Amino acid sequence: MKRDEWLARRIKLRDLNTLRAVVEAGSMAKAAQVLGMSQPAISKAIADLEHALDVPLLDRSPRGVAPTEYGRVLLDREAVIFDELRQGLEQVEFLKDPTAGEIRIGATEPMTLFVSAVIQRLSQEYPRVVFHVTVGDTGMLYRELRHRNIDVAVTRMAEPSAEDDLRTEVLLEDPLVVMAGQGNPWVDRPGVELADLMGEPWTLSPPGSFLSGFVEEAFRHRGLEPPQAAVLTLSVQMRINLLATGRFLSILPSAILMFPSHHPALRAVAVDLAETRRPIGLVTLRHRTRSPVTELFLSAAQSRHNWS
Repeated sequence: MKRDEWLARRIKLRDLNTLRAVVEAGSMAKAAQVLGMSQPAISKAIADLEHALDVPLLDRSPRGVAPTEYGRVLLDREAVIFDELRQGLEQVEFLKDPTAGEIRIGATEPMTLFVSAVIQRLSQEYPRVVFHVTVGDTGMLYRELRHRNIDVAVTRMAEPSAEDDLRTEVLLEDPLVVMAGQGNPWVDRPGVELADLMGEPWTLSPPGSFLSGFVEEAFRHRGLEPPQAAVLTLSVQMRINLLATGRFLSILPSAILMFPSHHPALRAVAVDLAETRRPIGLVTLRHRTRSPVTELFLSAAQSRHNWS
């Protein structure tokens, strides 16, 4: 019997899904409630898988269950199997009706305006496409890509090829800029240096966040320690709100200023931070099938008409 035939007879997709549910729930009893199955049926599904593979998939203890090394390997491949199956079904649906489909997009907060512009263009031509958008920092979006929870991330990158398992398509090179509200006295001054601003009230990313590394680089490049921020937050929108008061300063991607109609109160302070220039682009998981709707989004995102 060929290996593929053996797999088709012995390994059932439903049993793989049951294994995932048991591991996520932490016990067969809880998984039975989640799946609407009896606990004996859950136990039989797991036993059938273990018998077919001739290895233990779960470690059982009074505190619950946990995957063995064999179980973890199988679950990693199960995620790929179900993702590829989902992508295949979406391609079939797209062939049946090219105006419909779904896409899961991840974006950093500064790039949500850009993503909104792309969605606006696509939704006019494909009104039945559903867009699921997740907002987070770059590290979180990379994790979501690897877990196949999103199809594409729109984000600032450390380097275009820094991650071997990710495929990147650069949209533009973007530096960070010192930003303030239009009423801030530093806005209209020429030739400002970071050293001039050390005593100002700052709102910055928390230490350890993706953007904070670039901000720290900007200060240390000039022999300065980053200032003690008055407000530390991952929320770009909160920083923008504080900047609009005219009192605070922050350092953010200059791409935010490409949409002046959305942030009319924001201004750049004339500080040259050229060393913080990094690519902003589209990131997908390498060796993962891209659905037709994902390809549509990537093509639309690469159009310069979105930067307005």
